[in-house]
Amino acid sequence: MKRFAASLLLVVATAALAAPAPPVPPVPQEIVLRHGLSGAPLDALATLVLRFNDQEAKLKSGGGRISLEDVQGISGSERARLPHLALFDQDDALTMFDTRPRFRPLHQVMAVGRERFDARLFYPQMIDAVDDLAGKMQALPLALSLPALFFNKAAFARAGLNSAVPPKTWWELQEAAGALREAGFKCPLTSSRFAWVHVENVAAQHGEPLVVKNGKLDQLALNNMVNVKHLALLTSWQKSLYFIYSGPGSEGDERFAKGECAMLTGESSLYARLAKNPEFPLGIAALPHYDDVYGVRATNVLPDGAALWVLAADKKPEQQVIARFISFLLKPEIQREWVRATGFLPMSSAAVQALRESGANPVLLDRADQRLSMAKRDAARTRSGFGKSRIRAILNEEVEFVWGNQKPAKEALDTAVRRAAPVLAAPAVPLR
Repeated sequence: MKRFAASLLLVVATAALAAPAPPVPPVPQEIVLRHGLSGAPLDALATLVLRFNDQEAKLKSGGGRISLEDVQGISGSERARLPHLALFDQDDALTMFDTRPRFRPLHQVMAVGRERFDARLFYPQMIDAVDDLAGKMQALPLALSLPALFFNKAAFARAGLNSAVPPKTWWELQEAAGALREAGFKCPLTSSRFAWVHVENVAAQHGEPLVVKNGKLDQLALNNMVNVKHLALLTSWQKSLYFIYSGPGSEGDERFAKGECAMLTGESSLYARLAKNPEFPLGIAALPHYDDVYGVRATNVLPDGAALWVLAADKKPEQQVIARFISFLLKPEIQREWVRATGFLPMSSAAVQALRESGANPVLLDRADQRLSMAKRDAARTRSGFGKSRIRAILNEEVEFVWGNQKPAKEALDTAVRRAAPVLAAPAVPLR
């Protein structure tokens, strides 16, 4: 009996050794997404990432997961290590990475991941903000805004201004700034994203191209008459203390949010953040225009802001996860949640329809649909690929000479055009 038991154990042990080992579950692809968000936009992104990760965990073939990386939480040396994905404005590339990194065009990543990606589903103006010279989308326009005028209704009341009738033209804004100054406000007006708001959009509103053909070469036209006129006017406002320059980036947002400045020209998405503060009576209006310029179309403003760029995703499985994440973000119901939580622009008419069905403001939706549906105007903007951010940096450097009373407006803009010419001529640097 003992011999039989021993033989049985030997047979079982031999069979166990001969049996194939259970399959090892595939390791999820870890995709790092760097961002600089805070507040409600960060909460919204974190929520969507969690939902996507849950969806990926159910894939039989092994999915991936997105990990968020806050740029504020990493050191300078770590910033040079490129993540797989990054949500950032091209103007902030040096802050995000200590360099202007190469990128992998989004349309290529979607093709590798075999995910449906039809650019015709996007609004033309949203494509225009992130495409290349061939019209191919380089990034996902996830966090774009339109330029807008913000004003503190309490400050308007103190200055005897009617907050129900905000300034529509730059001349009306000049009168409002003067009244605010007389009422004791040391900063009647400031701005964020100066180059985008006060050069690119002012030109677009008044039918002036930013890029023209000089023979076969493209040439910047930042020094057109409208831009010279506008910068000269702002210079006079600065000397009269009607306008206080806060910096080239988003520095003006905080000054306005604290009540230090009574008016701000900046990104429309700021409304979603400030409107929730009951102690801050916030007003918002369209970006002013010049009513004495022939052919002005005040609504011809340019969407811009942070997009989702693919950076260090070199492996096919990584790109497949990213492609699925992009498809997830493009679902109308996901876009609806994102837009409502953040105030960023909807990327497609399907997103607007989802917002309508959820009870969003129909007037605002009609305005967004009307503007974003307009045909692309390639001459109205420089192309994406981080060359645009270098051109803006040059422009901001030259504008500093104007504020310092070292150059007149036209000389500064002429110099910016000359300095930026090699940047415009250089090709974008995507990864191949």
